[in-house]
Amino acid sequence: MTVQSPSRTRSNMNNSSRNDGSSAEETSKSRWDPPVSALVPKMKTVDLHAYFGPAEVLKGISLPIADKQVTAVIGPSGCGKSTFVRCLNRMHEVVPGARAAGRVLLDEQDIYHSDVDSVRVRRRVGMVFQKPNPFPTMSIRDNVLAGLRLNGERPDDPDSVVEKMLRRVALWDEVKDVLGRAGTGLSSGQQQRLCIARSLALEPEVLLMDEPCSALDPIATARVEELIHELRRSYTIVIVTHNMQQAARVANFTAFFYLGTLIEHDRTDVIFTRPKEQRTEDYITGRFG
Repeated sequence: MTVQSPSRTRSNMNNSSRNDGSSAEETSKSRWDPPVSALVPKMKTVDLHAYFGPAEVLKGISLPIADKQVTAVIGPSGCGKSTFVRCLNRMHEVVPGARAAGRVLLDEQDIYHSDVDSVRVRRRVGMVFQKPNPFPTMSIRDNVLAGLRLNGERPDDPDSVVEKMLRRVALWDEVKDVLGRAGTGLSSGQQQRLCIARSLALEPEVLLMDEPCSALDPIATARVEELIHELRRSYTIVIVTHNMQQAARVANFTAFFYLGTLIEHDRTDVIFTRPKEQRTEDYITGRFG
């Protein structure tokens, strides 16, 4: 997909019409989600600030994250995208000298409240990283079960859990005869799907994906994007991406970050065809970033 200039796309849409008298723009809107104001958020940040030592990298982010929808976070390098998603499951605080302030609500509960267990948070809000990271000393089977075992769980039927999770990420047919082999022996795309299966085995409610396709070839990227379309039926997904085409393909909503601030958040079709902010238009049309 080629990302067109929002003004040019807007003009094309306004000048076209359907046989039934409705404009193409009205038809396009009908295929998308409700406006941001109608969101039912699964998570929500309220005046979120994040720091590495004295350096402030997030400067008061307030953003709703729609339930069982895909929200893409876009913006130039260094704008705070990855820090933002790491704040959503309290992984930011594990970096020495890092801290967060403000509120992050999960089902209206502040995950940074003193009586909230961070381990419990990370189980409910899973994370898939930029580079596939299967555990190198473990088999494919044991990689799927690793998160459960680290949490002290021993499923009654671990083999059924392995099959269920690998089927969920469309990997079962590719590896069902080699489950005892090392997970690191898979292709990069397969490794990333294995890592997603490992996260899903914990039955999270939210799945964070920090540039999950940046290390993958186009075919593997397409498989992961297809998987995202399937998973959003059951999970709330937040994906960080530098790829504008990918954001347009997979996300229901898109948030544009710049220099640690949230510039604009709206339905993805709005962000890419009629953004309200000039900086958003400049970024998605390649004028900077």
